[in-house]
Amino acid sequence: MADSTLVFIVLGLTLAAFVWGRFRYDLVALSALLGSVMLGLVPGEEAFMGFGHPAVITVAAVLVLSRAFEHSGVVDVIAEQVLKVGERLFLQLAALTGTVVVLSGFMNNVGALALLLPVAMRLAREHDTSPSLLLMPLAFGSLLGGLTTLIGTPPNIIIASYRGSVTGEAFGMFSFSPVGVAVAMAGLAFILLIGWRLVPQRAGKASTEAMFDTAHYLVELRVSDASKANGLTLRELQQELEETIPVLAVVRDEKRRAGHTFFGVLREGDILLMEAGPEEMKLLEDKVGLSLGKEAEDEEKEDDEKEGEEREGEEKVAEPPTSVDTEGLQLLEAVVRTDSMMVNHTVTQLRLHNQFGLHLVAVARDGGRLKQRLHDIRFRPGDVLLLQGGESELAESLATLGCLPLAKRNFNLGQPRRLLVSLGIFAAAILAILLGVLPAAVALSSAALVSLLVGVLPLREGYQAIDGPVIVLLGAMIPVGQALETSGGAALIAETMLTWGSEWPAIVTLVGLFVLSMVLSNIVNNAAAALLMAPIAASLARGFDASLDPFLMAVAVSASCAFLTPIGHQSNTLVMGPGGFSFSDYWKLGLPLSLVVLVVAIPMILLVWPL
Repeated sequence: MADSTLVFIVLGLTLAAFVWGRFRYDLVALSALLGSVMLGLVPGEEAFMGFGHPAVITVAAVLVLSRAFEHSGVVDVIAEQVLKVGERLFLQLAALTGTVVVLSGFMNNVGALALLLPVAMRLAREHDTSPSLLLMPLAFGSLLGGLTTLIGTPPNIIIASYRGSVTGEAFGMFSFSPVGVAVAMAGLAFILLIGWRLVPQRAGKASTEAMFDTAHYLVELRVSDASKANGLTLRELQQELEETIPVLAVVRDEKRRAGHTFFGVLREGDILLMEAGPEEMKLLEDKVGLSLGKEAEDEEKEDDEKEGEEREGEEKVAEPPTSVDTEGLQLLEAVVRTDSMMVNHTVTQLRLHNQFGLHLVAVARDGGRLKQRLHDIRFRPGDVLLLQGGESELAESLATLGCLPLAKRNFNLGQPRRLLVSLGIFAAAILAILLGVLPAAVALSSAALVSLLVGVLPLREGYQAIDGPVIVLLGAMIPVGQALETSGGAALIAETMLTWGSEWPAIVTLVGLFVLSMVLSNIVNNAAAALLMAPIAASLARGFDASLDPFLMAVAVSASCAFLTPIGHQSNTLVMGPGGFSFSDYWKLGLPLSLVVLVVAIPMILLVWPL
């Protein structure tokens, strides 16, 4: 069997696995690499050379620098100004989306979105705005902003490195700017003037109470002398139940202690404030003898008398007594990132309470609270979690787990030295790239190292900032992409496209390449799309005896414009849960925005990079 055929089989299976989504994309990419080595498509001694590729090093360095910006307070200063825009929706959209477009040009676009996502949620809550109207434009704005510079998005870095391997000279820091800025400005204008009206409104999902309806699940349960719970610790209580039912607080002698800080044994008269629905309440009564407190029982009796309903043999949903409140319980919302260690795991497997000191109270998905039992839930990217934990441990635990807090941000103001040092280090790296003193990978890696050495960013956070799955994806797919070229597979695809378009001008094939790459980026990671399409673009350029640059630029722009699905880019996935979006919501704004990008990008590419 020809090598090109084998490459197509490997890539076909890889793309199918990406679309299926059963396994994480880094595992799929690594499987594709090892399969290619075993089939003889990639030499064994070159199998892992992709991990030392300049594109991989540059992406890792940009991720560290992005975290340094966050830690130094650079972005928080900007975010504080965004919160002052007032209640007009247009101004909120302009401030949020415009800010993320600018930030995404100089830091990782997912990082820029992650920093402004809590700001958008806060704006939505303070001004009673549907968060969906802010979050989808914010996500798409982060993608548009990434087009503007070399370091804005991984596809730009990949395309620049590919050009360097072919021509000996890579694209520079601002080579992408003429086309990227024009496309970003056109996309931003469309979103602000027309596009936001196409976003489905998910009314009433901006607050914790609306999304989780927590009050209707809080109950007070009393420990009696005969209760099996009498004499048990909370951990032993959970083991008896064989369930994950959060104990938010323990009330003893009229003093309430948060559940995550209570390590003693329960005794007669204790009241447990718990998150429990009808099924859980029956389980609590049957297994450990916990029953509603007297006040709650009285209220239920009064309600029954008023309604005059007989419910024999049927469990009644307990409404919380007036004494139940959540003040001081330190409940926090967080969204599961695409690179989170929680993905595809359950709360029991993660040992959230024992290892991280966190109680999982509830989970929301697609804008609504999940009704299934907590210990059965396997977390997905974009899930919104309601957590309880100590204030001092929350930030560190969420960072380790890979979750993004949606609570009000505590702005890191009052650190001008760290802020100025961070900006100075980054400016020096950019200057070194512009003057040709150092290659981009070396300059940005040096900036990341200096940031760690001078204390702008703690070393542990520097390592946490590096997105392991993305690094593995890039390192694994680079040799596979090269195999597509060396096996003749890229030339075969290009010849097919040339044959179909032989009677048409080269610009038509360029448009076809653009559309193909854009569609691919909506079903696989954008970095993978760029890696696969770059050799095809080069073969097309050779077939037309045209300049390589416009074809590579078409791939760079289109691979970064995954507006049609929530799986095409991490930014889209991150807003899915908080915005309450479904899979089909994205194309409603994404399709017309993609057309705007196409209409603006092709003329600009041909103007700046003629055929």
